[in-house]
Amino acid sequence: MRTNALFWTGLFACILSGPALAASGTYPTDPASLASGREIAEIHCAACHAVAADDESAQEGAPAFRDLSSLYPLESLEESLAEGIVTAHENMPEIAFEPGDIDAFLGYLTSIQAK
Repeated sequence: MRTNALFWTGLFACILSGPALAASGTYPTDPASLASGREIAEIHCAACHAVAADDESAQEGAPAFRDLSSLYPLESLEESLAEGIVTAHENMPEIAFEPGDIDAFLGYLTSIQAK
């Protein structure tokens, strides 16, 4: 009986901590993930945004990705990336990413933030 109670208590604790871990801002830092994240940024975002550590945005007013963490916490992008980012300006397409792509993309963004 006690083992059953411990199991359910542990399961409940894991469920409750899951969202906190996902929003912790800990993203992959390995070279393959960072390269994948950069590729995602180049394919989907570089037509308007500066996506590298030292380039300029092609679209006036499009924030450079290296400056995003000064505007808001990067982990706040997780849900928007999963559901499809929608912004107030009409030219930005709605793009939804797969979970692995979100981690790679946010890992890359984290790696290029201006200090």
